[in-house]
Amino acid sequence: MDKNNKGQMHIIAQLSAGQGLEPGGWRWPGEDKAAFMNEDVFIKGAQLAEKGKLDGFFLVDVPAISDDIAKTPQGSSLDPIVLMALMAKATERVGLISTMSTSINEPFSIARTMRTLDLVSKGRMGWNVVTTGNPRALLNYFAGTPEHGEKHGRAREVWEAVLRLWGSWPEGALKLDVESGVFADDKLIHPINFQGEYVTSRGPINLPPSAQGMPVVFTAGGGEYGYDFAATKADAMYGNPPTLEYAVAFWQQLSASIKQAGRNPDDFTIFNGIGVSIASSEKEALERRVALDELGEPASRQQYLSHMLSIPVTGLDIDAPIPDHLLKLARPNRRDHRSQYAYDLAMKGFTIREVLAHGPINYHPVFLGTPESIADKLQQWFEAGVGKGFNIIGDSGLSSLADFVDQVVPILQKRGLLRTEYTGSTLRNHLGLPYRNGFAEFEAKAPEATIK
Repeated sequence: MDKNNKGQMHIIAQLSAGQGLEPGGWRWPGEDKAAFMNEDVFIKGAQLAEKGKLDGFFLVDVPAISDDIAKTPQGSSLDPIVLMALMAKATERVGLISTMSTSINEPFSIARTMRTLDLVSKGRMGWNVVTTGNPRALLNYFAGTPEHGEKHGRAREVWEAVLRLWGSWPEGALKLDVESGVFADDKLIHPINFQGEYVTSRGPINLPPSAQGMPVVFTAGGGEYGYDFAATKADAMYGNPPTLEYAVAFWQQLSASIKQAGRNPDDFTIFNGIGVSIASSEKEALERRVALDELGEPASRQQYLSHMLSIPVTGLDIDAPIPDHLLKLARPNRRDHRSQYAYDLAMKGFTIREVLAHGPINYHPVFLGTPESIADKLQQWFEAGVGKGFNIIGDSGLSSLADFVDQVVPILQKRGLLRTEYTGSTLRNHLGLPYRNGFAEFEAKAPEATIK
């Protein structure tokens, strides 16, 4: 394991179906309008992440048309596993993280696919462990949708079976001894005979471990189940904090859960999702976002703003501030953590269009401004204690990711907040994690299944 600088942040990059954070990004000048089915866009994205010496490049997976595609591309498109193989051969150091759902995949399929990619990439894979909740995706595989408890129970079993499968071929079992004629020590390679309530797998896996042992285990989501899964079963997590205060509190609670599980929070990385809009001034960045909103669906956003402010905003002049008589009645919606930001923007006298352009209703917080100011905000969050990592999503697509790598990354590197060169060759190296292969470290944490 390479020693990571504790004072440096970890960053991964993401392209949603080849586009960026904004629904109208596919229409942005210079972007590939059909990026969702162009493998070169994703390959270039991974190469950009490697150019910036980022930790990794991430792909989500929703195997269905889950959005209204009349005007907006869906959130994911090409099979991420195929894309990962292409990206692995086109890069050398950057980590590659892909989702494989426990709801629609069997343990051996996940274990073999991820180990293949880990070997092809020479130890740079991460497995994002998620359940599938989207009904359209589930109905592409099953006649119905599983109950909540079944979905999470199956997820724990699949995770355990996959790790046991990876560990069924331990380091050192592959001999390749030409002189003696011994290919592998079959006494070390063993079946797992996993029998759970939802899944079974005999094993062993048919491939040896990679340079990092097994892929880094990622997860996503909050709530009691999300905290427990991250604290006891993962190396890293994707966070979706609506505000800085929320992100700090989330990491404090997750850190406590990790300690309670007998693990060290310093060995865990949370990647907070952040959207970025970069320009030569804050004014130009705001104008850029206004233009992006115009290419999307501003009317639906205006409707949601009404919900956030608890006043009727739909039908008002979008290019004027909210009238004073309505502002006096406005209150941040307590059920939405982002509402306070929307309220503060409205109270400053921004037009409705400008309030929306600041991104208060985006799924991820939006940092807009100059490269220097965006670096300042990332540093502010990092030093406030939100965990060590960020998942960066450009606003329009590949060009906005290039802007981040070419303009923001050098500033962070100059400040000593980001590596200037890779010091290791595997994703575990990048995240400061030791070699690991199998279930042993987590064995006391998974009583849900039995080994027979």
